[in-house]
Amino acid sequence: MVRTFTHLLFGVSIAALVGCAVPDPMTDPTSDDSDGGSGSLTHGATRPPQGMSRDDWLSRVASCHLLRVGQNLDVAVTDSAVIAAADKYGLRVDAIIERSNQLVVEYGSRGPALLAFATESCRQVSDATGMASTLVRFEPDGTLRMHWLRLDGVEITDGFAEKTIGELRRRKVVGLVINSPGGSVFEARKLGRYLRTMGLRTAVDQVCTSACIDVLAGGAERYVTPDAKLGIHQSKVPRRFSSHEGGQRYVADAFLYLREMGIDPDVAIAAASVPNNTILLISLSDALQTGLVTDVIERVE
Repeated sequence: MVRTFTHLLFGVSIAALVGCAVPDPMTDPTSDDSDGGSGSLTHGATRPPQGMSRDDWLSRVASCHLLRVGQNLDVAVTDSAVIAAADKYGLRVDAIIERSNQLVVEYGSRGPALLAFATESCRQVSDATGMASTLVRFEPDGTLRMHWLRLDGVEITDGFAEKTIGELRRRKVVGLVINSPGGSVFEARKLGRYLRTMGLRTAVDQVCTSACIDVLAGGAERYVTPDAKLGIHQSKVPRRFSSHEGGQRYVADAFLYLREMGIDPDVAIAAASVPNNTILLISLSDALQTGLVTDVIERVE
């Protein structure tokens, strides 16, 4: 089924975090205080993952929410996995926010420790809910913010990553649509890692080849339209890798980057077998099978 991006995101129960009434644990019979008195889970909710107490699980979900807020310095954001967890596990919104504030106080000046805890928590919450850990933004009226940054026909040159990151932050978008013939692998992977860390999505609706594939790979979710073209080939090896040994290391770096992004690293091996002056187009079925693409959508809105 071909879907739009809006259709995909609305598959999550947004009411779990936006515009819903929060019951009072002192008066509402559906509240559940068995988690230490916080009333953080509603009656009949799915039990937390095995080996995790309700209180521990609330901290995990809250820290994932806190990660997205802290990364963006914006309280009008959260993580899609947090929304899914609130829905699946009956987590109360006020309890998530309260625990987020408690975590800030508990960790105090130990920012790196909180960052590590929150990052791992987002992974656990994503695994438990089956929902990719991606950034969700809300407009002032509580509706979803659907804006993307679009870059068409751009070459990935020196400084591209920092410039694009600046635009992503300034425009407060949820993802990057990129159509590019490629360019600097270093810049592409720098941007790709930023996209993954921030939970931003990527999409291609025209043509993405060479180093552009590394940008696409960085998306927390990766979309293409049915007529999009994805192409790979050997990268031009920088002078510092000009030896045979250096060339092998360069291929290994590509392999490791894709594995880091959760994509079948054999894509890098396939690319290494294609001369630099040729393009091997990847079929949509292969792109989906290797994990390079997570879904085919009708259009990006």
